[in-house]
Amino acid sequence: MLRGRPAVTHTRTHTHMSSVSGSSSAAGPREVELVLVKEQNGVQFTSSSLRSPGAHANTHTHTHTHPSGQQRETWGKKIDFLLSVIGFAVDLANVWRFPYLCYKNGGGAFLVPYLFFMVIAGMPLFYMELALGQYNREGAAGVWKICPIFKGVGFTVILISLYVGFYYNVIIAWALFYLFSSFSGELPWIHCNNTWNSPNCSDLNATLLNDTYKTTPALEYFERGVLHLHESSGIDDLGVPRWQLTACLAVVIVVLYFSLWKGVKTSGKVVWITATMPYVVLTVLLLRGVTLPGAIDGIKAYLSVDFLRLYDAQVWIEAATQICFSLGVGFGVLIAFSSYNKFSNNCYRDAIITSSINSLTSFFSGFVIFSFLGYMSQKHNVALDKVATDGPGLVFIIYPEAIATLPGSSVWAVIFFIMLLTLGIDSAMGGMESVITGLIDEFKFLHKHRELFTLFIVVSTFLISLICVTNGGIYVFTLLDHFAAGTSILFGVLIEAIGIAWFYGVDRFSDDIQEMIGQRPGLYWRLCWKFVSPCFLLFMVVISFATFNPPKYGSYYFPTWATMVGWCLSISSMIMVPLYAFYKFCSLPGSFCDKLAYAITPETDHHLVERGEVRQFTLHHWLVV
Repeated sequence: MLRGRPAVTHTRTHTHMSSVSGSSSAAGPREVELVLVKEQNGVQFTSSSLRSPGAHANTHTHTHTHPSGQQRETWGKKIDFLLSVIGFAVDLANVWRFPYLCYKNGGGAFLVPYLFFMVIAGMPLFYMELALGQYNREGAAGVWKICPIFKGVGFTVILISLYVGFYYNVIIAWALFYLFSSFSGELPWIHCNNTWNSPNCSDLNATLLNDTYKTTPALEYFERGVLHLHESSGIDDLGVPRWQLTACLAVVIVVLYFSLWKGVKTSGKVVWITATMPYVVLTVLLLRGVTLPGAIDGIKAYLSVDFLRLYDAQVWIEAATQICFSLGVGFGVLIAFSSYNKFSNNCYRDAIITSSINSLTSFFSGFVIFSFLGYMSQKHNVALDKVATDGPGLVFIIYPEAIATLPGSSVWAVIFFIMLLTLGIDSAMGGMESVITGLIDEFKFLHKHRELFTLFIVVSTFLISLICVTNGGIYVFTLLDHFAAGTSILFGVLIEAIGIAWFYGVDRFSDDIQEMIGQRPGLYWRLCWKFVSPCFLLFMVVISFATFNPPKYGSYYFPTWATMVGWCLSISSMIMVPLYAFYKFCSLPGSFCDKLAYAITPETDHHLVERGEVRQFTLHHWLVV
């Protein structure tokens, strides 16, 4: 963290001590002593400290440096990190959101704006977060020692991840409920002779999709058999938690706890299953799907190219929105995961690999989804757009309905819902890890009590999530989904990009990356970080406000007070940025200029402020790229 930094080489050894020589513009040459404290279950714990010049050290280097001098575990294997990042970024939205957007917005033509925004904003921001966490080796809040006044954005993303956990775990609980229900001779969403069915229910074999007054058994199973939505009149009539869903939610929470309680040495092993299983299942489902009648028509509709759709601004907006949310930037997860990397890990290569895999998975899942939707379209003799949908309705209503018509439907249902579980679990693990790592790195006394603190976080999440498994829980779920990580996540990433590229400085950030991987980011990346990505994010924040629509579920429109509660939730995370900036500014000593200088200067350079050497007060700092 010293300003004059040489490039650092990396050699993996089992040495007990290593040193890296450097020079400081303030205090002359120093040495950093790195001690391998212990190695346990493949996880290496290291500690570093400054030594006086001339002190003896071995010639072997092992660059697990931690600027704070605190012990920090690292991933047991590189693949643990890659699978964790892929598992987090590839989630349910890759299956239920991207294929539908592609179909709705010109098929293959949609890939043009999607890939354009991926290259100018998605990958640069992904790379930025991985490098930020790896260099500073702390969670989403702790990394802002590079520019203390922006630390509030760290708390913003931690809060957002916490809010998302309140309802995301409920989706996994629904999938678990469906999985248990699939272990039966006959799937419960095939017929209308169940206790939860209404008179409007019409059997699956009937051609009913053109009749707006009829409902399918699959729809009624989800809304009446699972959610018991018919027993609630709205968000002001929730009822008590359903014990079946509560039990499923409890199982999810237990799995999350034992995946996270020991840190990356447990979560890094869990992702070997949860991150790879979806690819196996998607491949199996695709092989089955393409053999169904009408499947090829569905795939053709998915890929049909309509370049005239590119004249529609909404297509570009939806592509930009999908990029923002699909990569998982802004939740603090990428920062938390990369903070456990070895210091010299090639985060540039990781960013390219993992972001590319995420997008390819989205594209691949479209073939799986639309092969079955084409089959449903032909089976019911209706247009494809009558069955094509996105969101929970696709995976809990339309897809189960299609599976129910296949021979051996129970087996296919079990396979499908196992995929949903694994897609959800590792994304939920990432969100939880962001909260846990962010807070224990900020409040150091929690390091010794990680297991208890993890228990506190998951139990708290469970208790609040109970409101989403009541009779009217879907309304709370919809409200949280609409407000918890919408405008607020875009705002958080915008402030993050400005703080790093402009206040910390894209040149200094590039120096940090060169110190880690021995290669300075190219001009393209630096231009994206400084100009393109912030402008893109500012545009997205403005668009999110301009195109805001009040939440609704089906034909139910939320009352005004519920929308106001949703905005309060969204603002509660965003307000952390100005609140912390005000607190930090007021708590610093000196005149207004002194306070400002300390607030925007990295903590390791505060001695330069005392000498009046503030880089941010020079024109060169703001103009250099």
